[in-house]
Amino acid sequence: MGNTTKSGYELRTELLGMAIGILEARSQRQFENEHLKPQIERKPVNPYATEDVLVVAEKLMEFVNTK
Repeated sequence: MGNTTKSGYELRTELLGMAIGILEARSQRQFENEHLKPQIERKPVNPYATEDVLVVAEKLMEFVNTK
């Protein structure tokens, strides 16, 4: 890795992208798991909201800020 620094905006943009990726993967796993069940037992998979993205991104930012 290079020794380049990123602005706060660049870092937040990347963290938001990571958060969206995490939530999309989670939703996909839940969807696939529901389809493994018999049809009568399946439940709908709720989509993630903007607030969910922000919560995950904030957790990632906390990790970045810990020393």
